[in-house]
Amino acid sequence: VQLQASGGGLVQAGESLRLSCAASGAILSFFNMAWYRQAPGRQRELVASISSRSDADYVDSVRGRFTISRDNAKNTMSLQMNSLKSEDTAVYYCAAARFNYSPVVPSSYDYWGQGTLVTVSS
Repeated sequence: VQLQASGGGLVQAGESLRLSCAASGAILSFFNMAWYRQAPGRQRELVASISSRSDADYVDSVRGRFTISRDNAKNTMSLQMNSLKSEDTAVYYCAAARFNYSPVVPSSYDYWGQGTLVTVSS
């Protein structure tokens, strides 16, 4: 199974970006998915998660600005990021878990994408 994250880039504060995570070798509809991010010098943190039943949850700092979604027909997951702030600057990773996972525990995920860099200038 391989996850490919894409869509990162350099934007100004207040602008938007859309990240995508494409899967090969697996049917994402069977997986619980998440976006994590890691800023320089900081631990990897959960940004948003979406269950196999499409129940979504967000960390408080992005709630109302970010939207996680999945397109089972295209076997992809996305993160729409609006009203970006400088503190959103990080490498963003997509992750997938089949069973027995805790959304906030990185080690409970089975597969990770390679990361895509989001830089927000103020």
